[in-house]
Amino acid sequence: MSGQPTARRTVLKGAALAGAAGLGVAACSTESKLGHAENPTPTAPVDLGAADAVPVGGAKLYREQRLVVSCPAKGQYKAFSAQCTHAGCVLDKLEGTEGNCPCHGSRFDVTTGNAVHGPATVPLPEVPVRVTDGRLVAAPDA
Repeated sequence: MSGQPTARRTVLKGAALAGAAGLGVAACSTESKLGHAENPTPTAPVDLGAADAVPVGGAKLYREQRLVVSCPAKGQYKAFSAQCTHAGCVLDKLEGTEGNCPCHGSRFDVTTGNAVHGPATVPLPEVPVRVTDGRLVAAPDA
């Protein structure tokens, strides 16, 4: 009868592992198109500093402000939330004009906001941005 307790333990271990795996999947699932991101865009003006800090044809990540700004042509700027739409993590780096989410590997084109690699499928929310006295200001009413 020594074989029965082992089989029972194996079944119990398998059930416990399956339950833990289910919790992991549930933790990564999202109920909204913005994942777990709370307030992914500014609710008040945010001064990002000198506009010329964003290279023409490139982009700059403002991680502390949770924003990313691209400059498709001199004097033109587009800003997006830098908070991943999958689970709300903040992008950690740019490789050219592609932003990387460190949590689950999502990647975004920061010139359009579009997700280019999942698990995120929803684009980054666009944020109005303007230049005031040579400084970039992101704001809901920019």
